[in-house]
Amino acid sequence: MENFKTIFLQQSYQDAWDEYAHALQDADAVRWDYVILTASDENQAQTYRAQIRYRVENGFLSDQTHYAVLPDPDGERVGSGGATLHALRYVALREQTDRFDALKILVIHSGGDSKRVPQYSACGKIFSPVPRTLPDGRNSTLFDELLIGMSGVAARMTAGMLVMSGDVLMLFNPLQIDFCTEGAAALTIKELPSVGMRHGVYQPDADGNVCRFLHKRSVEELERIGAVDAGGKIHIDTGAVILDQNILNGLWSLVRQEDAFRAFVNAHVRLSFYADFLFPMAADSTLDAYLKETPEGDYSPELEACRRALWKVLHGFRIRLMRLSPAAFLHFGTTKEILRLLHDDMPMYAYLGWKGNIHTNNTDARISARNSYIHASAVIGEGSYIEDCVVQENCRIGRNCVISALELRNAVVPDGTVLHGLKLRDGRFTVRAYGVDDNPKETALFGKAIPEPLWSYAVYPVCDTMEQAVHAALSGESAAERISLRDGFALADGGALLAWQQSVRKRVCTEIFLDRIRAGSTTEEALGAFRAGCSEKEAQTLLRRAEASSMPERIRICHALSCLPLKDAKQYGKQCFAAIREEILRSTLPSVRCDGAFRICRDRAQVCLPARVNLAGGWTDTPPYCIERGGTVLNAAVMLEDTLPIRAFVERIDAPHILLSCLDNASAQIFTQTDDLLDMRNPFDQFAIQKAALIALGVTDAASKTTFTDFLQSIGGGFSFTTSVVHIPRGSGLGTSSILAAACIRALAEFFGIPMTDQSVYSAVLCMEQIMSTGGGWQDQVGGCVPGFKMIRTAPGLPQVIEVERLQLSDPVRRELDERFCLVYTGQRRLARNLLRDVVGRYIGNDADALEALSSMREIAEQMQRALLTGDFEAFAALLGTHWECAKRLDSGSTNTCIEHIFRVCEDLTAGKAICGAGGGGFLQIVLKRGATKQQLARRLLDVYSDSGVQVWDSRFYWDDASK
Repeated sequence: MENFKTIFLQQSYQDAWDEYAHALQDADAVRWDYVILTASDENQAQTYRAQIRYRVENGFLSDQTHYAVLPDPDGERVGSGGATLHALRYVALREQTDRFDALKILVIHSGGDSKRVPQYSACGKIFSPVPRTLPDGRNSTLFDELLIGMSGVAARMTAGMLVMSGDVLMLFNPLQIDFCTEGAAALTIKELPSVGMRHGVYQPDADGNVCRFLHKRSVEELERIGAVDAGGKIHIDTGAVILDQNILNGLWSLVRQEDAFRAFVNAHVRLSFYADFLFPMAADSTLDAYLKETPEGDYSPELEACRRALWKVLHGFRIRLMRLSPAAFLHFGTTKEILRLLHDDMPMYAYLGWKGNIHTNNTDARISARNSYIHASAVIGEGSYIEDCVVQENCRIGRNCVISALELRNAVVPDGTVLHGLKLRDGRFTVRAYGVDDNPKETALFGKAIPEPLWSYAVYPVCDTMEQAVHAALSGESAAERISLRDGFALADGGALLAWQQSVRKRVCTEIFLDRIRAGSTTEEALGAFRAGCSEKEAQTLLRRAEASSMPERIRICHALSCLPLKDAKQYGKQCFAAIREEILRSTLPSVRCDGAFRICRDRAQVCLPARVNLAGGWTDTPPYCIERGGTVLNAAVMLEDTLPIRAFVERIDAPHILLSCLDNASAQIFTQTDDLLDMRNPFDQFAIQKAALIALGVTDAASKTTFTDFLQSIGGGFSFTTSVVHIPRGSGLGTSSILAAACIRALAEFFGIPMTDQSVYSAVLCMEQIMSTGGGWQDQVGGCVPGFKMIRTAPGLPQVIEVERLQLSDPVRRELDERFCLVYTGQRRLARNLLRDVVGRYIGNDADALEALSSMREIAEQMQRALLTGDFEAFAALLGTHWECAKRLDSGSTNTCIEHIFRVCEDLTAGKAICGAGGGGFLQIVLKRGATKQQLARRLLDVYSDSGVQVWDSRFYWDDASK
């Protein structure tokens, strides 16, 4: 049976949220016309208004409902009955009506001082926390739960007023309510008599109406009176009562005139909603008993006059008991009860999604935390509760403590202590410390006697800063001014409290985000810390944190920010890759640049290199993957049309300038200024590679230290610098850009007589990629610079030290490779810049599928090497296809309809297939089945694609004797 109740309430909880969300989205939804909170004074009212305004402005409350916060008139405490009449008057005057026949009004009495939980005095118990995260990502409060839970009640009544207590949470299904009759209805839940001892109890008559009110009676007395039913339960007074429009009209008739209103609503009369409004409607009530009912304040002739008038209006109505079952009733009482709820009782409410830790980095189940960040060095005792706090380094907090609205550093808090920070309206601060077991209504502090009740005892220092106030509260040092709990409540800056909570929330979001980044969470998981959204200001804060962080953390912060819907999202993405660029250049460029003076050592230098085909491990050579995990790549050098197609030439000329030319597009430009050679802003610059080579080797840096003419004279004259890529179209996937960069570096090194190792060339090209902002890795330059097949590996770290193992393949394997390996041009081009950022972004974002694919690609490279060395050509071909599947997992755009069609057209001839480079166009690599020929493949493609450009290209692997 209990399991049924749990399931029912769990579904009711969800139904209430759905109704609440529907009311926010649907203009035609039935909703409250008025939601009115009562407050004890204007200061508390301003705090409530700030909370409500925040929710309305952020779309958490419907703007079609009118919200009002009404402090007791003239700063007097007029009682819950007086506050109800005040709310009635507010609506009547605003509506300019004397009747309430069509209005649905929710009144929540929330004007208490919260003496038993002083940490909630300033914010009001109505805005005290409830331990769950709402579906929209907010931390819930009692106010939010009441508004959500009661959102469906408006549709279950024709008109009238629902009056509730602001310190009680009811869990029920609104479909159990059907209020379409005259009079009043009391929402009740059956509970054990022991619960009734602490609350009011309704005694029903035979017709289901309330016949008597029993307040805080013993179990024995409840049984004697007959309030306990046959099942051993009583009907608890939940504080929730519905008054129909006729009752409202009658009450308004009593106070319509200003003088009459003043007579009923004042501190002297202090009407009680429950004793003065409900008692006359009890079926067994009499006027004589009513006049003797214990008042909320002192008895007076004025109170008697008001009661006689109320009796005439109300006694004709009855209160129907509206039994809610299954249902639950929670009273938010003392600090000790809150601690018990958060620890001992929490399993009872787990089915509602309640948790001890809400919006916090804390994972210690022994303590509870809400909207708080707790530093790893802080030690917190079992059973403690931290809310709206930042607990910094070296804090020692004892067992069973409550720490609220503070930032602590190097603090020591004894066991059983409540420590609560408060900003006052004059800008100063106080921190209140008292015992968890202390009752502020009693004359004791931490169990020791004091001269007056703790609530009014001026013991708490007032300081200029929160840090000073914390120190004063914990050390007991003397202070020039001290105030009481009551004074703190009266002087508190309620707006500052909301601002502090929001500030802490942002800090918690930031710290949780950073913790997840450091723990290797995915970008999506890390950004989950910002469920309610990340502002531009928070993004800037994170960016400043990133700038002071190591490269791995910095790039992941920037990448995550680039995934948010922020104005500067693209800039954050650029800063991510800029951080990689800066780290590579910082660690690698100094070892590449020439230290000595430049001097032309030969009239002409020429370097011609092959292209490369990437067989396995591609992408693992790309920063930051290779920097953090090392890379493993198997590739091979390849010639097209029996030539080395990638070429760079440097030649002395008898002219006072530098001539850069590109034979591929017949373009040339004369440079006579160093600044022009340093200009890398144009992403379509035809001479970007030559410029980057000059920058990487330090040629332009040397030129910038003197006049351009003097520089040319010092090196021995002007020179021309020419590049050419023969027959290979752009976007081929054959690594031409990086290999051309390597050719440029080698040609310049020969021209200037700069001794360069293979490692220096590879590093120089890696730097060039960063200078040009193309962000490539190192496999292409190695693939073009080293003939034959080779396994290339690096260990993590910078600079990347590249180890090249050339595969010693047998002549039969080499012949079979040349016979069965084909390059097929797709006739399409794909630029790799955005692709590279997308794939690298997935790695930086710790995408699980991308990480697994990259790891698999490295292993495939190792397996492919073993297959080649053992002559297992079929295994090699199959592994090529397996690697292709991994590549598609990394980037679905690496293939397309055309590519897949080409592969299908020649499927019967194919033993293995893959893309070249990043894919999406350029060349495909195909390993033919044994017995199939290149001529057959060429005819097949010609038959299907005619003159579209899809064709087999004349290619063979580039071997030399050293690879045998």
